[in-house]
Amino acid sequence: MLLPKGGVTWKSAKAQLPPTRAIWVFLTRTRFLLCVALAGIVLLLWRGVSTSASEMQRFYCWGPSKPPMQMSANEAAEWHAHLQTPVIFNHHEPLVINESTIRKVDLNPIRSTPLALKNEERILILTPLRDAAYYLPTYFDLLSELTYPHHLIDLGFLVGDSTDDTLSVLSAELARIQNSATTLTKPFNSVLIVEKDFGVVTSQNVEDRHGYKAQAPRRKTMARARNYLLSAALKPEHSWVYWRDSDIVDCPKGIIEDFVAHDRDIIVPNIWFHRYKDDKDIEGRFDYNSWVESDKALRLASTLDKDTIIVEGYKEFDTGRTYMAKMGDWRHNKDDELELDGIGGVNIVVKADVHRSGINFPAYAFENQAETEGFAKMAKRAGYEVIGLPNYVVWHIDTDEKPGNT
Repeated sequence: MLLPKGGVTWKSAKAQLPPTRAIWVFLTRTRFLLCVALAGIVLLLWRGVSTSASEMQRFYCWGPSKPPMQMSANEAAEWHAHLQTPVIFNHHEPLVINESTIRKVDLNPIRSTPLALKNEERILILTPLRDAAYYLPTYFDLLSELTYPHHLIDLGFLVGDSTDDTLSVLSAELARIQNSATTLTKPFNSVLIVEKDFGVVTSQNVEDRHGYKAQAPRRKTMARARNYLLSAALKPEHSWVYWRDSDIVDCPKGIIEDFVAHDRDIIVPNIWFHRYKDDKDIEGRFDYNSWVESDKALRLASTLDKDTIIVEGYKEFDTGRTYMAKMGDWRHNKDDELELDGIGGVNIVVKADVHRSGINFPAYAFENQAETEGFAKMAKRAGYEVIGLPNYVVWHIDTDEKPGNT
């Protein structure tokens, strides 16, 4: 095609175009309009699909193709070694949860230290009770005299299988000591009362309670009671757990401060009693459950059925163990320590993390021991310290128990 001599001009270009009428007829043809409509629809659909794909890309899961529970160890290792998740958690940004059904607990700041008083560490005092109405007034008198700040102390009680007025007397005594208007001492931070019966029918007199045949079932039931109380009362804020029996008749007022200062996982005092005869004070040795293991006892245990529970002070078992009750003197250095393998339950101070780690009171034969003695065995197996203070004496009520139990 030859271009005009003077170049491309409007007139020359117009001369090459079809007539306007012909163009209009072409544009108004049904076939052309249909093609334009189809092209528009295709364009709209394409844009919609591409936009959705780009939006979905923002929510694309970059995780593995399998749920974590269905992945093998090798598949999980391969995934984490070669791929990275786009989810980034900022550990420096505080976690703020506004949902009322979600609670966040941080146990990292909770410590059990010898500076418990200075650090305002919380103490949980736990006492199982059965037919204890007679002892409770003295128990609360002594409790009120504790010098550790009462607003840092929580109390927990388990009342079970009682046939006397234990629950009503407990309520009355709590009302007395917790009413700051009628008492000279400050009330304790909180009190929890747990009711739980275990079906015990043995009486609490000396013959039935301390007879040999009653020992294994009694220890198992006491272990259950302690564990029930512990599980109900231990809170995240507690640093120390202080197990204290109701039939203590005298105790140093600063016992909590004295014991936490030793910074031991588990620590117990010596338990004695006063018996007055012919106007003389006979200092009796009470708790034979705090002892140092012996080779003779280990040999004995190796011959017993695994479900047999060894109980101390009975002719059925000659263990040859060293009893802390026969050692020490309250007139000597109260801070002298003795490593123990078994402990009694009259007075125990425990770092709360020991219990949180799963060391409780076995209600079965653990290394042929149960309850507090089994607790000590279990703690030592886990690598915790079990310490006794031979010269630090807590005085128990005289049970009028005679030697030579049968």
